[in-house]
Amino acid sequence: MAWRAFDDGRTIGSSGSEQGVILRDDEHDDGARITLERDGAIAPFAITCGVYGWMLHTRFFSREAEAEQAYDEMRAALGRIVDALPRIGDPDARNKSYEASVAMAAFADRYP
Repeated sequence: MAWRAFDDGRTIGSSGSEQGVILRDDEHDDGARITLERDGAIAPFAITCGVYGWMLHTRFFSREAEAEQAYDEMRAALGRIVDALPRIGDPDARNKSYEASVAMAAFADRYP
């Protein structure tokens, strides 16, 4: 599946969850979102991301170049997690759900 601009890009320039200006905002077809903000309440840059119904994670950065690089890395990693989630009716849903939970914990550890 693919990443697309969230809400057809209409959120760019608006205020995000960290009270900053949204610079990038992408949504995965299978249920994930990642947002990059500038000048938020806590730090110069913030990335908020999540897998719908599973996890929410936020990171803070002082430099834009570092935040942009992390955004691309995190988006790719989130895509792999979403691709591995069990689908409705999957006979192996229990094992896949456990593996997805482990992958999400590892994601949070890798991107603190």
